[in-house]
Amino acid sequence: MLHFIKQLASSAGQLAQQLRNDIGGSGLQTSSKANDKDLVTLADRQVEDFVIAEISRRYPEHGILAEESGLASSASPYLWVIDPIDGTASYIHEQPGYCVSIALRQQDRTQYAAVCAPVFNQLYHASLGGGAYCNDKPIRVIDHGDLSQSQVATGFSCLRAGWDKINNLQYFCALARQAREVRRYGSAALDLCWLAAGKIDAFWELNLQEYDVAAGSLIVTEAGGEICDLQGGNDYPRQGMLACNGAAMQKTMLEYFKEYKRPQN
Repeated sequence: MLHFIKQLASSAGQLAQQLRNDIGGSGLQTSSKANDKDLVTLADRQVEDFVIAEISRRYPEHGILAEESGLASSASPYLWVIDPIDGTASYIHEQPGYCVSIALRQQDRTQYAAVCAPVFNQLYHASLGGGAYCNDKPIRVIDHGDLSQSQVATGFSCLRAGWDKINNLQYFCALARQAREVRRYGSAALDLCWLAAGKIDAFWELNLQEYDVAAGSLIVTEAGGEICDLQGGNDYPRQGMLACNGAAMQKTMLEYFKEYKRPQN
């Protein structure tokens, strides 16, 4: 199974990159916003269709949750969770920060995960109890010190969700004053992988979906990181998500989210 999910993510990442190259940057830059979205949707669906076809061919009884297709449930305890292109804005504008994210759950617990970032030539993977890897080399979170010495990352999907009474800007402004750097790379799955590899120290976001974080979450925890919701519980990503390089950073970061309460949709 581990070999299959790694190969599947790698092949899907190569397909996404090839489609990106075939579309061409100049056309995207001069086309309308609506056309930009149509092109990305086409690439999303082609990558997603490829992944689903490969899974269905080998494991026809398994359930599948994918960003574009939604949930195709089954009686099987196994569920594949797929984000065909995480980081669509980067994908549109020919920036490198996008990836393919695939996870396999058994009875609501993620067993295997793979994330392919084709432009960076990075394939992350993890298995429950088996550690986390990048290009088959073990990775671990790194403690760079307290928050003032740390680089943290976030995203702003909450703004696209239309939240007008609470959004990530207030947390961003507060943490920007305290952290060494606050970065916004544009892909939650990739943020989580980079945390696992010691490239950043923490990541938080407010309005994520299961397919955004299913693979990256396992990679983080297998690399020694800590994950919780923004109130310190386990209801993530529904109640927001905080991933850190360890318990000390988690405790520090949670202080900034004491007043957090997710808007009721």
